[in-house]
Amino acid sequence: MNAPWWTHAVCYEVYPRSFADSDGDGIGDLPGATARLPYLRDLGVDAVWLTPFYPSPLADGGYDIADPTAVAPDLGTLEDFGELVAEAHRLDLKVLVDLVPNHVAHTHPWFAEALAAPPGDPARKRFLFRDGRGPDGVEPPNDWRSAFGGPAWTRVPDGQWYLHLHAPEQPDLDWHDPAVHAEFERVLRFWLDHGVDGFRVDVAHALYKDPELLDAGPCQHQDVLRNHLLPYYDREELHPLYRRWRALLDTHPVVEGAAPPGERLLVAEAAVFEPGRLARYVRPDEMQQAFNFAFLECPWDAAGMRRVVEDSVFAMAPVGAPVTWVLSSHDAVRPVTRYGGGRTGERRARAAALLMLALPGAAYVYQGEELGLPQAELPDHALRDPVWVRSGHTERGRDGCRVPMPWSGARPPYGFGRAGPEDCWFPQPEGWSGLTAAAQQTDHGSMLALYRQALRLRRERPVAPHGTLCLLSPPDAPYLVFDRGDTLRCVVNFGPAPLPLEPGAEVLLSAGPLEEQGDGGDGGPGEWKLPADTAVWLEIPGPYG
Repeated sequence: MNAPWWTHAVCYEVYPRSFADSDGDGIGDLPGATARLPYLRDLGVDAVWLTPFYPSPLADGGYDIADPTAVAPDLGTLEDFGELVAEAHRLDLKVLVDLVPNHVAHTHPWFAEALAAPPGDPARKRFLFRDGRGPDGVEPPNDWRSAFGGPAWTRVPDGQWYLHLHAPEQPDLDWHDPAVHAEFERVLRFWLDHGVDGFRVDVAHALYKDPELLDAGPCQHQDVLRNHLLPYYDREELHPLYRRWRALLDTHPVVEGAAPPGERLLVAEAAVFEPGRLARYVRPDEMQQAFNFAFLECPWDAAGMRRVVEDSVFAMAPVGAPVTWVLSSHDAVRPVTRYGGGRTGERRARAAALLMLALPGAAYVYQGEELGLPQAELPDHALRDPVWVRSGHTERGRDGCRVPMPWSGARPPYGFGRAGPEDCWFPQPEGWSGLTAAAQQTDHGSMLALYRQALRLRRERPVAPHGTLCLLSPPDAPYLVFDRGDTLRCVVNFGPAPLPLEPGAEVLLSAGPLEEQGDGGDGGPGEWKLPADTAVWLEIPGPYG
């Protein structure tokens, strides 16, 4: 298959502070990640996405960036980054890094300059400083709300207010200012010169805001299907910007070992749930991938999954882009917990993995997903997510999916590093010894074994990354059936009753044990039933039914 690598790639997300600690300080770092790259090669992924490793005061887990062209001192150096990229390329892994263009850290030199400047100064024009409403401007300029809870405006001593769609420590940039454009073109070129193969663009749907600052009304951030109607989301001005970035990536000079021009990737983290609008981000001259959050947030339900899959494939076909499937991330509750927890959640997470990896297009795997990690339950005092504070301690936030990876051993820190468990930047749960990578390495029934086998079969049976997907199961069926190319059939039983499989079907891979229903006679293969909450890959025997 001659399609570009990103049309069918499986990318592994690394959250560096929680991946592997090389120096014993309890914080994961770039040398630690480099040492674990062979594990990712053996897992069978095609690329690695590193979430922010830049200097940051960590008000939002590293997504508040003080310098976007440097490495945080506790995570390493630029030389360490170069060694990681070189080793990844030696192992035939592409490298993506985060670009965070919506906001900066409150410690960024630009914001310090803006705070020191008077209203109207050019330094403030890089951000959204505005006068307040009401007597003496004591009310915020409008009713916009932060995605983390509370108002999206903070007042400074001279009386003006600045916008932050996230935490107050993350002032939003004003993308109507040419200086902001020039700065991020510099950032893109800097990391391309350091050998990266692409960028995941954070909050790609929110860079431009309505210049009139119209009120947004009630229920902001609550009805995701209406996000595009908010005056600060999914505005038309985004698309010329992304066309310029795509042109930059397609023409920047070649760097030895890295993807050549035309093969470099832009991935949109766009919280746009209407498939047709999301497809606009991946038109032929814009980005190449956009995370499918509708798939990630779909409940364990046959009708819902069918609708999301069909709508997603249908929407992407006219623009010729692959659907980019994702089950988890550093921002989401882990699938094992999200799908019900316990044995039920584990069965469903295993089935969902086979569903995702059989679908045509690209896919992302978040660190620990391949180990079947549940969402960790952290004590209140350990929570760092700004959502915890800004929700008045009613929402625990995302920290439970960000605890350090368990690599080996019977107790914390499970091989994460040499530091004691009390010194790790997030505590790990007791009882994870059976979930470590080492414990699952030789367990043929483990989640790790399932992912490795699925990724191997997926690579061996490539398909066209986009186009029409024909679901073979009836619309009202409690199961899904579809073919991956002409050699692999995926069947997912959402339950509750066991589902008879076709007589004589050859099982390539099953997410869980099948129920045998006698033999097929004449020494032939037996008949099988697929239990509830289970998926199976079959060799295609012919037309279904």
